[in-house]
Amino acid sequence: MSFGLDEFEEPERPLYSSKRRNAMRVVVSVAILALVLPGVLITWVTQVQTATYACQVATAYYAPGALGSRASFEWGNAALIGWNCYAEIPGQGDFFVAYLGVIPGAPRLVPLTGT
Repeated sequence: MSFGLDEFEEPERPLYSSKRRNAMRVVVSVAILALVLPGVLITWVTQVQTATYACQVATAYYAPGALGSRASFEWGNAALIGWNCYAEIPGQGDFFVAYLGVIPGAPRLVPLTGT
């Protein structure tokens, strides 16, 4: 019993139709998006909440007379890429309070005086 090469040739038509292949691509793409998107959204919401709370703590420590605080993610300055905290001071506008990092956490509260 011997096998000839002609028995192992590729079939002349594809296994699935082009409509079915396109439908499978769409379904797989939607499934991957459905797996990844919730994780990205939960991570972003957690970072926003953490940055907001950390900014409130830093503002209460460094600028106790401020009307409010604001945490924002910034790309502008290479030294301060990440979450930055600003206090809303009456008559001065926004005042930089603390750098919270790319992944926000509790700010380092260093005393302003030597006492």
